[in-house]
Amino acid sequence: MNHRSVTPRTVGVVGAGRVGAVVASRLRAAGHLVVAATGRSAATRTRVETLLPGVPLTTAARAADASDLLVLAVPDDSLVALVEELAADGHLRPGQVVLHTSGRHGLAALAAAAAVGARPVAMHPAMTFTGTDVDLERLTGCVFGLTVGDDDAALAEGIVADLGGRPVRIPEDQRTTYHAALAHGANHLVTLVSQSMDLLRSTGADDPSALLRPLLQAALDNVLAYGGAALTGPVARGDVETLAAHLVALGDAPASTHDAYLAMARATADRAVADGRLAPARGADVRRVLDEADWDTMAHLAAGL
Repeated sequence: MNHRSVTPRTVGVVGAGRVGAVVASRLRAAGHLVVAATGRSAATRTRVETLLPGVPLTTAARAADASDLLVLAVPDDSLVALVEELAADGHLRPGQVVLHTSGRHGLAALAAAAAVGARPVAMHPAMTFTGTDVDLERLTGCVFGLTVGDDDAALAEGIVADLGGRPVRIPEDQRTTYHAALAHGANHLVTLVSQSMDLLRSTGADDPSALLRPLLQAALDNVLAYGGAALTGPVARGDVETLAAHLVALGDAPASTHDAYLAMARATADRAVADGRLAPARGADVRRVLDEADWDTMAHLAAGL
């Protein structure tokens, strides 16, 4: 069911970074009154001026004092200490909604807020952010990983609706696994694609993104639609000579790049064998080439296979 917030709220955002400023801007567009934001960097000041014009920059304590809905968009490792400090110093109060945007943390991180009667909500947007107005439309239809008590579920779903998103309930004890899955898929994808672009540049390609975009978009669409059945390439085919040649070609690449190639090739081989795409004997040949990868001898392997 899609809910809407019952009444506009005064909103304070602690951490007007890439996520916080965008979330606050969307809440403002939905009719809430953003009254305070925090942040010290020049980038934060620019974001507030652009996305939240007229909203004053202040301290976390003053933002909490002024708001009915307090959005905490701070790094994971500082969240618990921040909540405990605000609660201990009397800046959180009964009935106040205290919401964090961390993927890793659930309601336990807001225990100090709940202890003083605040209404805790863990609400993580499953989206990558630039901290610019580009992100505002990306929130439309965005899934929010929501962990909330039953008494506050309608409230939290209303906030997600105000942001234009869709709530998906994540159990408290599965919060870290949920976040690890998203980070593995999105953050590591950026690293892999950046490495591919660097390799293409080394071949003289002047526009690596133009080469990769159609291929990567098709691969992403296929795996999201068909799962592991979308797998193609030399590992899935058991083309050990091609793999050996790849390893030779990567001999001069940064260590992080050939290490990533080996790690992902091994994981791909295991998945291809497990789903029957690659025969176990051929899978063993693939693993042998990968396990014996020695950048000084791969040319010999490539010639001898």
